[in-house]
Amino acid sequence: MSELFDAVDALVASRSPLPPAEERKRLRVAHGLTLDEVAGALQVRRATVSGWESVKKPTEPRGPEREAYARLLRKLAELYPTPEEPAAPVPATFTGASDPAEARTPSTGQASEAVATPETENTQPSAPAPAAAAPVAAPRPARITRPTSSTSRRPGVKKAASAGTPAGGTDPRFENGPLAVVDVDDDRQVLAYCSGGLVLDVPAKSLPALIDWTLREAKLGQPKLVGPGKDADPLIVLTEAALERYGLPVTLTEEERLAGRLPEGHKVIKQLARAEWKLTKRGFGPWARIYRPATGSERACVQLCIPSWHALDIRHWGHAAQLPPAELARVLGVYASRVMTPRGSTAVTGLELMTALHPATRASEPDADGKRHSEHNPGSLGKDPVDPAPCEAPDGHPVLKDLPRFHMRGPGEKLFEEAYDWARPMTDAECTLRHLVGIDVNMAFAAGANGLNVGLGEATHVKAPAFDPKLPGSWLVDLSHVDLSRVKVGKEWVELDGSLLPSPFTPKGERPEGPAWYATPTVAYAQELGYEVRPIEAWVRYENGRYLDGWYNRLRDAYLATMADLGVDADLNPADFLAAMEDYKRRDPELAIVVSAIKATVKGGLGKLRERPRGEGWRPGEPWRALSRPTWRPDIRAAVISRTRINLHRKIVKHAAFTGQYPIAILSDCVVYAANGESPLDFLPYRDGKPLPGGFKLGINPGLVKHEGTQTVLWGEEVRDRFDAPELNLARYIKDGTVTDVDNGE
Repeated sequence: MSELFDAVDALVASRSPLPPAEERKRLRVAHGLTLDEVAGALQVRRATVSGWESVKKPTEPRGPEREAYARLLRKLAELYPTPEEPAAPVPATFTGASDPAEARTPSTGQASEAVATPETENTQPSAPAPAAAAPVAAPRPARITRPTSSTSRRPGVKKAASAGTPAGGTDPRFENGPLAVVDVDDDRQVLAYCSGGLVLDVPAKSLPALIDWTLREAKLGQPKLVGPGKDADPLIVLTEAALERYGLPVTLTEEERLAGRLPEGHKVIKQLARAEWKLTKRGFGPWARIYRPATGSERACVQLCIPSWHALDIRHWGHAAQLPPAELARVLGVYASRVMTPRGSTAVTGLELMTALHPATRASEPDADGKRHSEHNPGSLGKDPVDPAPCEAPDGHPVLKDLPRFHMRGPGEKLFEEAYDWARPMTDAECTLRHLVGIDVNMAFAAGANGLNVGLGEATHVKAPAFDPKLPGSWLVDLSHVDLSRVKVGKEWVELDGSLLPSPFTPKGERPEGPAWYATPTVAYAQELGYEVRPIEAWVRYENGRYLDGWYNRLRDAYLATMADLGVDADLNPADFLAAMEDYKRRDPELAIVVSAIKATVKGGLGKLRERPRGEGWRPGEPWRALSRPTWRPDIRAAVISRTRINLHRKIVKHAAFTGQYPIAILSDCVVYAANGESPLDFLPYRDGKPLPGGFKLGINPGLVKHEGTQTVLWGEEVRDRFDAPELNLARYIKDGTVTDVDNGE
């Protein structure tokens, strides 16, 4: 009989009554619970709980999760009865309300102290606190604004008695976090979804009013990252419903998309102008900045992000633009808290992060009258752009305007430090092996920037200089005599098969044929391999420093923290690390988006250091817009790429010297080896869990490697035969075996 009773109980539980989705969310927020906390308690995914609360398309829990969820909601309803309805006893089934006596303390029968206190007359009645003997945790901080009749008045705020840490940190100016996703619900109420599950009611009826509300009442923004810096402006993300509410198009026309902005005569732009708001030179596009000129130290600026106008590039942000508002706020909020509030694309944000960590100016010490003045901030790139050396300038730059038209610069005239794109045919011995295994360097370019000495000021031209490996610059030197068949590894000379190795001095791996321009790390590596270098001339930068260290540290910490949240810790042993990496994206697809965006911030930020003309009616020999930035520094980009390529080559040489194994293909930060097994552990020389010193090491830290993909040797031969290309770069396709022309660099 007990089995029958259990079956009956399970049947009843499978139909446990639940309140509407809106009420489910109200109860969770009232108790200060996040979606993550509820998901963790019920042992389901965060997105599952979000679906249960979706007003537009709610999903229904099933099985034991439904019974547990119903129990949670019943307990919360006892603590937070529906404000609009009179209190009533709770029957055996769910009603969403409870008897007021249920909220009295057992010892005295007196009503317990209210959890929240109103800040204005417009606040709805406060919810009662849980009884002292109630078997639930104390309420976590939660704030929900309520609408007011005037945008000039502060909306009512429910504020927990135990305030805890605000969403934006300890700074009360930004207690609601760095950003908000603004949406319109089914009742036409405008809501702002903030970090940490916080939801604010938005009273603004127009876009100018929304900007004003954001700056005056929303308490959004982010404190500056360093002392001389500036606080981050609040970011407002507009959903499609919000765009319609505020008179903006849901999508741009083809003409507007190509222009990257709305036409100047658009009615909303006129509204902003009448309210004395201004737009930056890039106008009202996917990432619009709306501001009034600063008065003293007070800034009045709001950044807008419009996903349906393709503000969130799918290559870097995945499906973020399709997420519900609360989920999108979480993704952008995690990115903002760990990197910085987005200022545009991941590339733009990567560059802005450099400046935020090294502002161009700082306040001076007080003068004789006690006044402080703006002065150069040591270690920064300053506020004025500097010209590149002629060898560092890309084709068409104004410093090259005197070159003959259609002149093609060769290695002796042009610095060409780029990532690897190299491959070779497999040897007969390699063809007898079964698999091709790709390994990929984590955050390779970030690791290349770490500890790198780069130029800060202008370059100085020097004839016949003595090479200094500590001096940043570009050097014209002949490295064709470096023979990879015999090189120094550490302090010992070793014999290698140089025909199976790429040259470290060219992106295609070809041996140089004469003098060429190289960045300092490349020339220093030639010395390290045991060969003499005699530069013919150089452009060096005597003012230098480790400008990118702080940038690297912040992006590294963001990456490691997010990967740890996904179950990939920095201290995992090799086998556990490989297992943890196999499905990390499926554990929390939203956090996986953040990982992708962080990696894109690294590559994009470095790419922006040598941004090329983007339309603008540009002609060769004329300046383009990016040249006006102090952060337009192709020499810094070249130095980072040089060091990244050299770091990889050093590991390859170390591996070859110890194991006799050579790479078959290299693409940027991915290396492919032939092996008898499918795992990197089948060819990486681990002993007692320890890697080869100075070689490849599995792990999540920047500079360590992960498994990129495995295919069969037969697959590799078939692909090369199909394209009649013995040196087709298999590293480009090793991840999933799909042969395309697309290279995402991962």
